Amino acid sequence: MENTNQMRPELLQVADILAREKGISRDDVLEAMEVAISKAGRSKYGPEYDVRVSIDRKTGEIKMARYIEIVEEVENEMTQTTLDKVPAKYKDLKVGDFIIDPLPPMDFGRIAAQTAKQVVVQKIRDAERMQQFSEFKDKVGEIVHGTVKRVELGNVIIDLGRAEAVLRRDELIPNETFRPGDRVRAYLMDVRSEVRGPQIFLSRSHPQFLAKLFAGEVPEVYDGIIEIKSVARDAGSRAKVAVWSKDNTIDPRGACIGMRGVRVQAIVTELQGEKIDVVHWSSDPAAFIVNAFAPSEILKIVLDEETKKAEVVVSDEQLSQAIGRRGQNVRLASILTGWHIDVLNAEQEAENRQKEEKGRLDLFMQALDVDDMIAHLLIQEGFTKIEEIAFVELDELSSIDGFDEALAKELQSRAATYLTQRNEEMQNKIKEYDLADDLKNFEGLTLQMLEALGANQVKTLDDLADLAADELVEIVGAENISLDDANTLIMKAREHWFDEEKSEN
Repeated sequence: MENTNQMRPELLQVADILAREKGISRDDVLEAMEVAISKAGRSKYGPEYDVRVSIDRKTGEIKMARYIEIVEEVENEMTQTTLDKVPAKYKDLKVGDFIIDPLPPMDFGRIAAQTAKQVVVQKIRDAERMQQFSEFKDKVGEIVHGTVKRVELGNVIIDLGRAEAVLRRDELIPNETFRPGDRVRAYLMDVRSEVRGPQIFLSRSHPQFLAKLFAGEVPEVYDGIIEIKSVARDAGSRAKVAVWSKDNTIDPRGACIGMRGVRVQAIVTELQGEKIDVVHWSSDPAAFIVNAFAPSEILKIVLDEETKKAEVVVSDEQLSQAIGRRGQNVRLASILTGWHIDVLNAEQEAENRQKEEKGRLDLFMQALDVDDMIAHLLIQEGFTKIEEIAFVELDELSSIDGFDEALAKELQSRAATYLTQRNEEMQNKIKEYDLADDLKNFEGLTLQMLEALGANQVKTLDDLADLAADELVEIVGAENISLDDANTLIMKAREHWFDEEKSEN
């Protein structure tokens, strides 16, 4: 029988060299060679045959064979056969198995050798790309160092040694420029696998770039003793960083600033002079907001837990500082704390309170058909909505000075009647708006919200899904939904889009 094996120990040497040069595994190189030799084999024996090659990882021995699958019904005569046509020597095989017919070793002609070389080069390039993708995917969220290779239309191409990365113009700190050869530190923001290879995206304006710089400058942050809870940035201009330590004996703010500001100054220099406010984080929202406005002194703070809105009251002298140039300080404080913050002076706050109280007073007088004295008493007791009066415990109403049980029952009866009438009116309007069933039945939308959506031509679930969170808040009112809840609701409304995409694929 003709020898079907071919000893090629030099293949292993070539594989070792290529693996070292390209920084990929030896197995990846040998697999590429197997594919290449298989392709060359098909060019000799026929492209319609299923020719497979294996290279012994220890000896370099090449084995080539033709594979024929045993099936119940033949679709391709070159690669398949039925059980009744299987030669007697393969009688132990069954449907689903392969007849492996060894092929003699082949001498590569010029065309076959060139084809094999091209396949090996391409396969090694693909393996190299996958290696790069895996390597840099694991580094997402870290700071990387590189050298500027070139600048294209404002985008900076960075050489990271084993790959190139893109620092887009909108991810640069405003007004900073780079030239070829400059050393750069940046935040590895994203890695995407594309046909042309892994695309690596960097950022110097990302909030987490600032957080990672602190980890590099402050050992306590790197070690996890001090935690950076949140960051808000106007890249190149100003930033706020909230810090906290689980060790009560450590001052997290002082540690991050450093002796005479040496630690924070090193970061300021890296960020082109960006001013950095380091503040204490607190689990108490009011205390955290007060810290976020330091050194501005806050006279009063009013929080609405449901909508995560806060009103901060400062003196006239502190107003411009608390708001900041073009609203920068209050905007950064809002991002840092996660609360929507309005800054007012004492006079503006008093006017707002009067307007709110006047609105509640008119609502209670009209809805409950009572005089201003009873309405005032209800407001003083903290009632803000008709629903609260309708569903509160009777004892709580009757215990108000000047009230008795009979009056409390009457007020609750009138409140219930008002709510029933209002719901009927809203339902009638919703019918007029002809809202789609998928929107009317969508969990999380109240009648009041449905009425507002209909009035603004939002009539289907797709219409709702198309909205941005701030648009939804503006339509239904901040008193009815917070920005976070609006975002959650919209993402839930979009779920059926993703389900449809999956079913199509």
